[in-house]
Amino acid sequence: MSGDDLIPPSPKYDPAGTPPPDDAALFAEIEPFELFEHWFKNAKTKEPADPNAMALSTADADGYPNVRMVLLKGVDAHGFVFYSNAESAKGRELAANPRAAVVFYWKSLKRQVRARGLIEAVGDAEADAYFQSRDRGARIGAWASQQSRPLEDRLALEKRIAEYAAKFGLGEVPRPAYWRGWRLIPLSIEFWRDRPFRLHDRLVFERADATAPWSKKRLYP
Repeated sequence: MSGDDLIPPSPKYDPAGTPPPDDAALFAEIEPFELFEHWFKNAKTKEPADPNAMALSTADADGYPNVRMVLLKGVDAHGFVFYSNAESAKGRELAANPRAAVVFYWKSLKRQVRARGLIEAVGDAEADAYFQSRDRGARIGAWASQQSRPLEDRLALEKRIAEYAAKFGLGEVPRPAYWRGWRLIPLSIEFWRDRPFRLHDRLVFERADATAPWSKKRLYP
């Protein structure tokens, strides 16, 4: 199979067509989290699956980046919250280098949001509350999975699941100490929207630190 068979062609546009007008409303926005909330609500009605999926990028001790999909589980004026095993690759990397970047891409809307900044741990009470909201099977799975470490075979995982299911029985499944949440406190947030001929809209909000006011600028596509 040739590369031409694998890679879809670039979109075709009518050069004589009238391009859509400049979106003055987008570039008039002054607060990034309000704009994100507006776009995210739209995505929840349009995306067929996981509109809260975001690619999380971290870096290891040698500076090599790692990126994987995680789920956004909270957002407010302080930042974007996600949860995982602190002993996983991402957890170790975040502990060593508490900086990260995320990107949301909503294909149905042809919109993207990128953010990068500082990482802080979510408080125990907040992590406990979210953990208890998860399906019981997912809570047991958090105990059973030694995330990012070698697994002999599927049977070994299923054996650990059965062991923890028996251990907790019908009682409460507490949050493991190593399972926690992180908040990405963004220092920059970029809003991107598709436009014809790859002449996309890009609006960036930036600040010097988490307490500084936002500035904004428009970027060439």
